[in-house]
Amino acid sequence: MALLGAGIPALVGAALHTDVGQPYQETRLYFGTQRADGRNPVEEREFMRFLDLEITPAFPEGLTLHDGYGQWRGQDGKTVRETSYEVVLLYPEKEADERSTRIERIRQAYEDRYQQDSVGRSDDKISAGF
Repeated sequence: MALLGAGIPALVGAALHTDVGQPYQETRLYFGTQRADGRNPVEEREFMRFLDLEITPAFPEGLTLHDGYGQWRGQDGKTVRETSYEVVLLYPEKEADERSTRIERIRQAYEDRYQQDSVGRSDDKISAGF
């Protein structure tokens, strides 16, 4: 009788580790709003226009936008705090090279347009299903 349920933990463990969906890449972009030249920060309406004109056309299948608040240390050692935006992009892993080119264009456009030192980027391989 003790052996009757002996295989259940192994079956449950196997079920918990099943990948769902297809191989995808997740890219997160971090957009600050403080301008390097000291002018007023990038306003929400400016960022939304950038989203509409630059990001959405490059990723028309969808994205996620999070409002944020970030901080970083400047070259002078002072902590800079700012409103920020995080954009999450998901796309098939097999398209990663081509999508990366689009992403780099977006980053450069924001840096140039809004006098930013950089736009942060992180990438991760995931499984996703829609």
